[in-house]
Formats: sequence, C-alpha cells, structure tokens
Amino acid sequence: MNITEFLAISAAIVPDRPAMVFEDRTTTFEQLQSRVNKLANGMAELGVGAGDRVAFLHVNTDHYVEACFAAAKLDAVFVPLNFRARGEELSYMINDSTPKVLFLGPRYADLVKSFADETESVEHYICMETELEGWTSYDALLNESSDEERYPEAGDDDLAVIMFTAGTTGSPKGVMLSHESFSSYILSNVSPADPDVDERNILTVPLYHIAGMQAVVSAVYAGRTLIIQRQFDALGWMQLVEEHKVDRAMMVPTMLKLLMDHEEFHSHDLNSLKVITYGAAPMPIQVIKRAIEELPNAHFINAFGQTETAATITMLPPEDHILTGTPEEIDRKLKRLSSIGKPLVDVEVRIVDEDGEQLDVGETGEIVASGARLMKGYWHMEAATKEAIRGGWLYTGDLGYMDPDGYIFLSGRAKDFIKRGGEMISPEEVEQVLQSHPAIDEAAIIGIPDLDWGERVRAIVVAKRGQTVEEAEIIEYCRQHLASYKKPESVVLTDELPRNPLGKVLKRVLREQYAEPIGAAD
Repeated sequence: MNITEFLAISAAIVPDRPAMVFEDRTTTFEQLQSRVNKLANGMAELGVGAGDRVAFLHVNTDHYVEACFAAAKLDAVFVPLNFRARGEELSYMINDSTPKVLFLGPRYADLVKSFADETESVEHYICMETELEGWTSYDALLNESSDEERYPEAGDDDLAVIMFTAGTTGSPKGVMLSHESFSSYILSNVSPADPDVDERNILTVPLYHIAGMQAVVSAVYAGRTLIIQRQFDALGWMQLVEEHKVDRAMMVPTMLKLLMDHEEFHSHDLNSLKVITYGAAPMPIQVIKRAIEELPNAHFINAFGQTETAATITMLPPEDHILTGTPEEIDRKLKRLSSIGKPLVDVEVRIVDEDGEQLDVGETGEIVASGARLMKGYWHMEAATKEAIRGGWLYTGDLGYMDPDGYIFLSGRAKDFIKRGGEMISPEEVEQVLQSHPAIDEAAIIGIPDLDWGERVRAIVVAKRGQTVEEAEIIEYCRQHLASYKKPESVVLTDELPRNPLGKVLKRVLREQYAEPIGAAD
C-alpha cells in the first residue's frame, strides 16, 4: 500500500479534524491533503520525478510531514537528514543519496553553503521559514502551485525512504525502506481514522529517526492530531501535553527521566496521557517503575526495533506494566519489565547461533527477523546488505535470549559483548545491577583489551545528585549480585554519559575516552 493512501483515507473520513498543530499553525487533514498536492506539483515543476531523491534538513516541523507525503506523490524517494550531523557527515549523506532537491531550515543555510560546491546533484535548495537570495522559498513554491490531485504509481515494493543510520563506526548507511516497510506494520497494528475516536499524539522524537517517521505515518492513517515540538525540552513538553490534552506520546528513556526529574513535573496536569510508548534505548528498571507510579492513568508500551526493521518488531504490552496480583505474579512482571516483549504479528523473530541455527529457550544468540516490512538493503552498499540479510533473515546485531513464555531479553550488541577468559559477559546485565545501586544514577559497561584475559570489564558510573560512591563499594556490590567474573574490575566516575539524540549511550566514545589498560587481575 502506497503511504499516500493513508493521508487520502483520513482526509476523506475526518477532513475537518486537525492533522497537525505546530506552534501557531493548525492544519486539518483536508488542508494537509491540499498542501501536499501543491508542494508535489511545485516540485514537479522543478523537475522532480519518479526515483529522484528529495532530502530534508531541519528540526521537527509540520513542513516535514508535507514534504514526506509530497515526495511520495511524485514517486520520489524521501531522505530525512540528521540535523545534528556535522558538515562532513551531511556532505557525505547528500553526495551518497544524490538528491535533486534539498529542503532546509534557515539555521543550516551557512553550513550547507560551506559544502554546496561539493554537492553536484542538488539542483534546487528550498528554504523554510525565511527567504534567502538565490534559493527557492518554501511558502512561495507551495502558494504558487496548483492543488490538483496527483496519483502516484509506486507499488508496495518500491523505494519510499532512505534513512541514514547514525553509524557508530565508518560512514552512515542509507537504509532503503519501501512503501510496504511502513504499510505492513501500520495495517497490522494501527486502526484507521474513526470520526468517533479523536486522539492527540505529541511528537518530539527527531523525525530523521525511524521512530519519528513511523509515528508520523501511523498518526496520519489513524486520524490522530500530531502536536509537533521542534526539539524535546521537558518544560515545553509538559506545557504542550497540558494545553492540548495529549493522549499519546513516544518517549525515549532519557526523555522520561528528564520529565520526572524536572522541578515542575508535579505542577502540570498530565492526566490526559493514555498511552506512552518508549524505546530506542534500554529502559532502566527504576525509571519505568517510577513512571508507572507517577503517571497512573497512562498505559505503557515498550517498542523494540531498528531502522532496518522499519521500527517495532517486538512489544511489551500495557498489561505487562500493571504491577498488581499475587507476589509471584508481581515478581514475574517485574522481570518482564526488563524484556523487550514478544514479536509482533507481522514479523517472525528468532534467536540464532553464529551459524544461523535457532537456539533453545534461555540460550543467548543474535536476534534475527523476517517479514515483508524489513529494509530492502543498504543504499550503494551491496556487501553490507549481504552481511545483514542472509537467507531472508535480517541479522540485527543485537544479542538476546527468549524465556519459556516467549519474552525476549536483550544481552547487548554483538560488538559490545565482552569476552573475558572464554566467558561471555553481557554489558546490559551488569548495567542493570549497577543501576539498582541506591547511589548510582546511570552506568555503562565496556570491555578493555587485555593480553591475559582477552578483555576485562570497566564500569563508567554517574552518581545520583548529592550522593558519593567508591570504586571498591561498587565492585563489591556487583560481586554480591553477579557471578564473580562478570563484576567490573575498574570503575570510572563521571558527571554524565555521552549519548546520541535518542538517548543511546555511545560506547564507542567511552571506549576511546577510557581505553587505558586495567591493572593486574585478582
């Protein structure tokens, strides 16, 4: 199903309902359909056609939604760019995807001009929110174009989006997602627009990330009003939720923690929140337990996936977040809170060994997935595509195991797994123990190369505000809760952990910062 059909459905069913609220602008579904047609016709006049790439560089904005659907109307390929990327990274992504058109916000104009001579494919720069000499005005392009309906011809398997991964090493990889990458998930997991169901969905995750992209397309199909925040800030988020009586939110663990730690958290009415989906990074058990207590009206969902899977492949549903029942039932639910739940109906998920053979319950291996909505491959990276997709299965690079009830528990990234003296150590297991310490706020585990042991365990720890903690105390705490070989042999105290925009700890940065060898082993 072509993603433009999702907008057509909602524009027909709930035409007068607000589709987007962005600062002082409100756009109904009918108006959105008209603006998308105008933008598509305007781009067609600029020479954009089937297969051409349309790149977008800006913080979250309603124009993102319009440009995404307008590109699809032309059978073009939408390329959202990371607005936090450095100049050389942006130059690489633009030269790799070779867009004919680049939409950009005014704050990025000087940066793009600095390497514009090196980006030969871009024929038109379309500037939003202001006018710049020599560049096309977004408002002028839209306002001067016809809203005549355009009918795309692209089918399910045709390319719709190229979304670049952040990339921890080497150059970013362009993940190729088809129309079916989105429609497979949405048609299986989202209900269509209903005149009697009026929901408001706050959108704060970056729209260059798959979680943001999927949230947009899902909300459009469901007829939900998108309340768009340029970039996340806790106070602004709470004000928007309170003002618009927001029903739904997508959060990453860092956002949720920042909200609850904010001095004004209890001064805002957040009772309208009915569904909070979280993901993109591991959720500390203490944070989700506190969130369940602090936001009792909300149903929580843990969504696990990656760009290559077009978002969610496993889910921990609301009922597993309700901590009631017998002591045994509560214990079981507490354990499940640290899982990523069960596979969704439109994908198959397995745990396999290094030879691709399915492992038994409880055995740790790589998580692989199969289904219609997985990526088509990496743009211009045939070798990387063959490495990631083998025999119809996507190898995610995430390690985990499945319990007897079908719940999957992460053990870490394959490249982050620590091998000490022949023993395999899961960083996430050690991090969970560290974060249960009453004086520790955050922790990350890395492996340090060692001639005798292969690798040894180092903990990077952030203490809670006003708390102090010593290395020996931390090591002994872990010794009491873990097998001895899993305990950290070195502890570094720091003020904060380096993270990407969605809250994932940058282990590569930590390994570079704290690479010094660990002293003699016990």
